[in-house]
Amino acid sequence: MRPCLPPSPANCTPGPLDLNTLWHEIERWANGLGFAKVGVADIDLKAHEPHLQRWLEAGYHGEMEYMARHGLRRARPTELLPGTVRVLCARMAYHPPQARPAAEVLADPQRAYLSRYALGRDYHKVMRTRLQHLARQIETASGPFGYRVFCDSAPVLEKALAQQAGLGWVGKHSNLLAADAGSWFFLGEIYTDLPFPCSRPVAAQCGACAACMHACPTQAIIAPYIVDARRCISYLTIEHPGSIPIRLRPLLGNRIYGCDSCQLACPWNRLASPTPLADFHIRHALDNPALLELFAWDEATFLARTEGSVIRRIGYPRWQRNLAVALGNAPPSPAIHRALQIRYPHADELVREHIRWALTRHGD
Repeated sequence: MRPCLPPSPANCTPGPLDLNTLWHEIERWANGLGFAKVGVADIDLKAHEPHLQRWLEAGYHGEMEYMARHGLRRARPTELLPGTVRVLCARMAYHPPQARPAAEVLADPQRAYLSRYALGRDYHKVMRTRLQHLARQIETASGPFGYRVFCDSAPVLEKALAQQAGLGWVGKHSNLLAADAGSWFFLGEIYTDLPFPCSRPVAAQCGACAACMHACPTQAIIAPYIVDARRCISYLTIEHPGSIPIRLRPLLGNRIYGCDSCQLACPWNRLASPTPLADFHIRHALDNPALLELFAWDEATFLARTEGSVIRRIGYPRWQRNLAVALGNAPPSPAIHRALQIRYPHADELVREHIRWALTRHGD
C-alpha cells in the first residue's frame, strides 16, 4: 500500500473530503472504464473463515498449494495490506459477442471447447490496468491515499468481498451471480485506506434451484457452495500439472481449457448481455476450433496464437495433454489416429501417457 502523505496544500485537496460525493464520481468513472458495477465492502470476513478452513482441511483445493499456504490470510485483508479499511470491488462483463453457441461446440466432438472467458485478452492485464487508472482518478480528486490493486493476483477472498459490496451473491456453484448479469464477468479489487460508506449486500436468489449441480459433468459440486477442485474440469485442464485421472478423462468430452457447464445451466445467465469491450472479443477463432487443427500446432505456433491470452499460462505440454484427452473422446477416425501417432515420438512423457490412452480408446 502506498503511504498517505502528510497534509499540505501541495498534496491534498482543501477542506474535508466528502466521500459520498466522491463515490458518485467513482461510479461514473468506473462505468467509463468499462466496469459494469462497483461497490464498497467492509473488511470483516470472519463469517467466511470457517467455510474456507473446512474447504482447505478437506483437501478440495487439490494441488493449488498456494491456497493452503495463505490459509485464512485470504479472509483477512489487513494481513495482506496493513492499513486497509475498505475494499472497492468491481465487475467487468466478458462474454464475447458473436461467439459460436457453447452448446453447439460441446455437442460436436471434433471441435474444441474453450471457456468463454479465455477467448479474448488476458483479463488479469485488462482489469489491473483499468483498476489502476480508476485509482489514479480517485487520487486526482482526493489527494494521495493508500491503495493497491488486485485481480486474481493475491490471496483475496474476492467473491465474499464482492457479495458484501453489493455486486451479487455466491451461487451454489461458488461463482458470483448478479440478477442483471448472470455470472459472465470478472472481479477486481482496490484495497484502500479511505473509509468510503459500505454498499448494501445482495441477498442470495438461487432458491431451490440446483441446475448448476446437476449440469457438472464430473459432479465436482459435491454440495451447495462446495466445489471439489480435484474433480472440476476447469481445475483439471488449467491448474492441475500432472496426469488427469483416467476415470475422469471420458467426462471431459471436448473441453480443452475450462468448462463453463455450471454457468451454461444457470437460469440467471439467460439475462446476461455480451461484453461491449473489444479486449474480450474472440481472437484466432478459438470459439469453435477443430481439435486436429489445434493438436497440429507446434510450440512456436502455440506461443504465437496465445500471445496476450490467459491460455498461454498453462504451457504447451498441458495444452497437448488436454487435446490428447479430447481426441481420445472423439469418434474414431483415420485422421485422429494418424495425428496421435505422429505426435507421440516428439511429446514429453506426460503427453505421451495421454496419447497412449487416446490410442487405446481408438482400438490401438
